[in-house]
Amino acid sequence: MQRYGLIGAGHRAQMYTDAIGGDHSDAAVLVALADINPGRMAFHAQRMTQEYGYATDALATYTPDAVEQMIAEQQLDRAIVTSPDHTHADMIVRCLHAGVDVVVEKPLTINADSANAIADAVRETGRQVVVTFNYRYSPRNSALKEVIASGRIGDVLSVTFEWVLDTAHGADYFRRWHRAKENSGGLLIHKSSHHFDLVNWWLADVPARVYASGGVKFYGAENADARGLAPRPERGTHDGEHGPFELDLRDDPRLKALYLDNEHHDGYLRDQDVFGPGVTTEDNLAVIVDYAGGPTLSYALNAHSPWEGYRVAVNGTLGRAELEVVERARIKIDEGGKVVVDPSAMAEEIGGRDKGEQLTVQLHFEGSEEVEIPRGTGGHGGGDALLLSDVFNGPGDDPLGRPSDYIDGLRAIAVGICGNESLASGRAVTPAELGLDLSR
Repeated sequence: MQRYGLIGAGHRAQMYTDAIGGDHSDAAVLVALADINPGRMAFHAQRMTQEYGYATDALATYTPDAVEQMIAEQQLDRAIVTSPDHTHADMIVRCLHAGVDVVVEKPLTINADSANAIADAVRETGRQVVVTFNYRYSPRNSALKEVIASGRIGDVLSVTFEWVLDTAHGADYFRRWHRAKENSGGLLIHKSSHHFDLVNWWLADVPARVYASGGVKFYGAENADARGLAPRPERGTHDGEHGPFELDLRDDPRLKALYLDNEHHDGYLRDQDVFGPGVTTEDNLAVIVDYAGGPTLSYALNAHSPWEGYRVAVNGTLGRAELEVVERARIKIDEGGKVVVDPSAMAEEIGGRDKGEQLTVQLHFEGSEEVEIPRGTGGHGGGDALLLSDVFNGPGDDPLGRPSDYIDGLRAIAVGICGNESLASGRAVTPAELGLDLSR
């Protein structure tokens, strides 16, 4: 039974508290929380009592500046880091030097200096860092990995990858702390590290050169002014009519309890106007990545699409594999102007697009063949459950190599780090010139 401390008591922490209190209670026990906000820590402590039978005083609480004290006093074996991205490196390095292994939400960190600090700490301490890339475990992504690894389409020469975030999910990054690029490294790191990790893993290759283009083209005050949008409230939690880009925290009991009821502790607003001032995170991005083994990736991200999902095409010497995923086919608006997230929107309502997924393979001079995708249950098609099993029980013998460590995390953010430098400089950038060592 390993003793865990959780650093960062926001929304994402619940994935881990539920895993420890539920399916993995025989392997893990949560004994401590650390966060700047005592109200959010109390929220998770209360859930552990109500949902999983923890004693009311079972969880010790600490501020982030007392992480070493938490580790020593609670005799931790591992720490889970779910705090904002720009804090990851400091938390990871301090935990490693205090004598515990770390499980960290993606991204590993947000820039080259902090990435190198983590690499140094791993070498100095010999401790482990696990980065939780749950998309690897999604059955559809695993199925594409199997197709590529089998050699059915030959040697891979190029990949095209488009990911679109809709106006519910995509807009949410511009309401909260992610809207300031200094907090997250922008979507090129915070969100796209998932996608770059998938490509790195699918290809079993390492990014070698990156060129990026993009900007803040839809959200933010300047774009709102340019499009002549009417004045709006500074936040979405208010009485009266609402616009489709507003989030009223009172409509979601969990968000209300976590954030609205506790914002007096730290002043953090979870429901800011997406068209207000202070948005520096790009919402449209395009990236070209050359890989060490020869393939080239063409990648695009859009954060204001009317539907959500992704398309991947992998071109090989023998043929092509295509994966299309529609995670949400549309966003509806109710009579009061608020968003109704409808995961079951059907094709007849939206002119042909339907929620679903399809993987096809077509070899040269042959017809296309649909590849069956196993169906799982739970988040990411059952992928979350598989990931959490590896995290808490230890990875087994996985022929697909899905468990990931800090090197995988470093390779994923290396694309975004180089991409951000490319955005700033207008030129292609290599990981090596930023001092990033991606070798094992």
